[in-house]
Amino acid sequence: MKFAIIAHDQKKEALVNFILQHLDEFKKHELFATGTTGQRVSDQTGLNVHRFKSGPLGGDQEIGALVANQDIDAIFFFRDPLTAQPHEPDVSALLRLSDVYDVPLATNEGSASAIISYYESLGE
Repeated sequence: MKFAIIAHDQKKEALVNFILQHLDEFKKHELFATGTTGQRVSDQTGLNVHRFKSGPLGGDQEIGALVANQDIDAIFFFRDPLTAQPHEPDVSALLRLSDVYDVPLATNEGSASAIISYYESLGE
């Protein structure tokens, strides 16, 4: 399976910690990320992560293209709802694409736990 991993600046550490808690599962999947998030995940977990540009520079759109081409199976996007994002239209477009193509999208640890539990239950 192919997972996209993205996090706003204030949520990057939470995403890294979530991945560390579920490291055995994330090891089984191909990971794609926006630039800074991908670097932090790779550095702190040792996982191989295909990195795109940072979100504000088009990374969200690059991941959106994978979604539109049905090349992503799930998205883990830890969003910061309390901070304005300069690239909010790109974020909204990615969320819309996940709905259009029926791709599971986690925007916080609670929804991420539900999605990762599903994949863990498959045992693949």
